Amino acid sequence: MPDSGLNTGAVAPALSTAQTEETFSLYRYDSDLKDRVSYLGPQSQIGEESLVSSLNQYYAVEEIAEYLLKNEQFRHITLQFPDSLVQDSSLIVQSLQEKLDLSCSGVKRKIWTLADTAYSACCVDEVASEHVKGDLVIHFGDACLNAVQSLPVLYAFGKPYLDLPQIISKFKDVHKDKEAKICLMADAPYSYGLAPLCDALEKDGFQNILYAIIDDSLAGNNAVILHQSSLRTRSYKEVGRLGNRVLVTNNNEIEPLDATNKVLRDDYALFHITIPQDPHLLFLTTQFNSIALYDPSSGSINEGPFPSLMKRYRNMHIARTAGCIGILVNTLSLKNTKEMINTLIRLIHSKGKKHYLFVVGKPNVAKLANFEPIEVWCILGCGQSGIILDQYNEFYKPIITPYELTMALQEDVTWTGQWMVGFSEVLAAIEEDVQDEQSSSGSAEDPDQPEFDAVTGKYVSTARPLRQIRHLEIGDSEEETSTSLIQSVSGGVLIKGTVSTAAAQMQNRQWQGLGSDFASQSHYEEDGATVEEGISGVASSYQFDRITRNAN
Repeated sequence: MPDSGLNTGAVAPALSTAQTEETFSLYRYDSDLKDRVSYLGPQSQIGEESLVSSLNQYYAVEEIAEYLLKNEQFRHITLQFPDSLVQDSSLIVQSLQEKLDLSCSGVKRKIWTLADTAYSACCVDEVASEHVKGDLVIHFGDACLNAVQSLPVLYAFGKPYLDLPQIISKFKDVHKDKEAKICLMADAPYSYGLAPLCDALEKDGFQNILYAIIDDSLAGNNAVILHQSSLRTRSYKEVGRLGNRVLVTNNNEIEPLDATNKVLRDDYALFHITIPQDPHLLFLTTQFNSIALYDPSSGSINEGPFPSLMKRYRNMHIARTAGCIGILVNTLSLKNTKEMINTLIRLIHSKGKKHYLFVVGKPNVAKLANFEPIEVWCILGCGQSGIILDQYNEFYKPIITPYELTMALQEDVTWTGQWMVGFSEVLAAIEEDVQDEQSSSGSAEDPDQPEFDAVTGKYVSTARPLRQIRHLEIGDSEEETSTSLIQSVSGGVLIKGTVSTAAAQMQNRQWQGLGSDFASQSHYEEDGATVEEGISGVASSYQFDRITRNAN
């Protein structure tokens, strides 16, 4: 018998990934504080008890518990945390539950944590709260303050650590001219430090300073913002509004801004604490002469480059000749979402274009790539972080905003450089455009007017697929009374007299599904295989098995 190699000391090959004892051991972090330094401050020597106390102070747990005790109708409470603060959720729930249990009210409450929001973290996740029949949403972290549909909301922005002397030093490095006109702004959690910063800069000789406070009137009647009333006790002069902020100053000699904020765009520089999300940052670049961003976590200054409108202008021209537009809903909680959807549909139909409505949760490249007939996406989302800018060309089709779509579908493209993201402003612009379209509908319009893509320069024949094709001879006069739904014209497909964009997309594909490539094979038979009856029955007793047994 030949040697099989079993006694030669050979080692069997490893058929799986190498695994050691360390693979299954639980990794323990040395400290819970290293990820909290950015908002709790440099407290490296803090203990566990002090950590809980600092978190309770940061999240205003005492004030939240007091609010809940005064409003006993809230029994099912949901806490919404952004991804950066989810690590604190268990400690906050425990502290809040302990304070509620110590009360003598006798009201039983249940608390849930909403960790993974369905859409933007700055928006109230009303849908997730309704899954547990929530009565109240307590929203932590930065917020856009867009009014929600129905649920009551309690905003607790938090009070992060702010190194005021370092910010003043960085500010002076950027702005050396004390006569310069500067606006101070920050996200919601850091906004509490803008008034003290403005006071300190005015003592150093900077007199033309504006700073932004939160416009709590936008949140709606069902929303309450903690600590907001204390900020309103200061005396200041209101000079204008920008998005969800009110611009104020301590200098009474500064004139109020006009409705278009032209003075703001031409003369004022922005000093912003924290790095805004890309959509909000793009909006700010269109409102100020220059921008400097201060990052509290690193203490550094960023002066650009920032997102530009040039690519938005290109995508707008692509939408101008697009025949099939996808309306991508990136929020379900905002107050005017349904109205915006219906208004957009009317606008698209008035221009002879098709639309499809999509709700896919958080959009990504893989989800949107499944819908190939869509030529351009129009995203409905929060203007602060719910709009996709696609700075690195990851998505296969352009993504634009409702305001950009409104501009693209106008007869004459005129863009002043403004970039509107608020639903109310966009709705007003769309309504005006639709009314102009209806008033001019009686004027003579050439249906054969050619349309060209301004980006590629090519002729586009499917820019308005919903227009009625009356000038084409679809068939012989004898066939004019045909009731067929689909008819072919010059290699294309018409459905009820309109161009089918999906059929046109299918015809242009190199591979059109299983069986589409049979015609290219040399042994291809046009008649195909003969249809024969197959076997019937189940695996344990087919029909031919029963016939065989009966015959025997």
